[in-house]
Amino acid sequence: MTELEKIGEKSKKAAIFLNGADTGFKNKMLISIADGLVKNCDRIVNENKKDIQNAKVNGMSDAMLDRLLITKERIDKIADGVRDVASLGDPVGEVLSETVRPNGLKIKKVRVPLGVVGVIYEARPNVTVDTAALCLKSSNAVMLRGGKEAINTNTALAEVMRSALKDVGADENIIGFVTDTSRNSANEMMRLNGYLDVLIPRGGAGLINAVVQSATVPVIETGVGNCHIYVDKSADIQKAVKIIVNAKASRPSVCNACESLLVHRDVDKEFFALLNDAFKGAHIKAYGCAQTMKMLSCEREADEKDYATEFLDRIISIKIVNNIDEAIEHISKYSTKHSECIVTNDPDAAEKFTKSIDAAAVYVNASTRFTDGFEFGFGAEIGISTQKLHARGPMGLCELTSYKYIVTGDGQIRN
Repeated sequence: MTELEKIGEKSKKAAIFLNGADTGFKNKMLISIADGLVKNCDRIVNENKKDIQNAKVNGMSDAMLDRLLITKERIDKIADGVRDVASLGDPVGEVLSETVRPNGLKIKKVRVPLGVVGVIYEARPNVTVDTAALCLKSSNAVMLRGGKEAINTNTALAEVMRSALKDVGADENIIGFVTDTSRNSANEMMRLNGYLDVLIPRGGAGLINAVVQSATVPVIETGVGNCHIYVDKSADIQKAVKIIVNAKASRPSVCNACESLLVHRDVDKEFFALLNDAFKGAHIKAYGCAQTMKMLSCEREADEKDYATEFLDRIISIKIVNNIDEAIEHISKYSTKHSECIVTNDPDAAEKFTKSIDAAAVYVNASTRFTDGFEFGFGAEIGISTQKLHARGPMGLCELTSYKYIVTGDGQIRN
């Protein structure tokens, strides 16, 4: 039995333990985890400093360093997120439907956990805690395998959480943690049938594509975010600039950040003057089409590759379009079906856009940065699903469950 199989075996047993836990005990575990994170803040931050130092030596970008960074303030926020999950309703056991058949059989459709959830992710230590909390509340054991960039931080976080579970008499293996960050461990985890019920990748296009193409375990795809904003000819240009800068620059390295801007050719020319000043202030580099370059200070002309790129940095591609149909066609070609936005004062344009765009979240006059479990009121999220089967969009507690039928009879037999 390999090391991952040993972890998987323990996770399966822990899932059975967790399935028998009531909501009160699950919340007790979560509060213990939150308290443990705060209590061990200095230890976690010190381990994170090692990861930050290694990342700087390896030339990690500032935007990605921000993703990796853990501070006292961020620990407090992560702990608050765990407490928020504890305060949410428990989806497990919810009766989704109930019928009585003509023969007297009573059939209930009841929400149940998935079982053991595997997660492969990259340089975002908060994922370690957010994922564990959501899985625990939804009665799923979890098997975590983070990237080498955050191994010191993730190890500390996992140890603190497992210890917090033991402190309240729970099975520490509810949270399984893989210390091997090699490609071999990822490949093995993708094929850990019999131990994992589902596998969720969180990271860049390379990781997600590798998991989707290679896994034999069922996968929920949390897709890359090549998110667009289309500024319609009727848009409030000041509102549009505010939305664009927020969507691009508030956290450039996250999947709900805007990567591409489309502008109707008839938008007020003052728009580009406002945008130019805003981009300078937010240190945003623009790769624009030939028409854009005549009206906006651009780093260089955009090409087809740029329109398909999730930059995860203070870079944005820009194209001027003739009409809303051209904008929809462009988005349909390059979208990763994550989050797309229209800025408009025309209700007909808004309706056409929201009906035509195929994405997990479609916005009218609001930043794409809201595609997030906390912002949607789900507590934390385990990821943003860009597929259509089982779950789509921010995945909260309900998205980590399935259902089963409980059939109660009184001796009925089938003719």
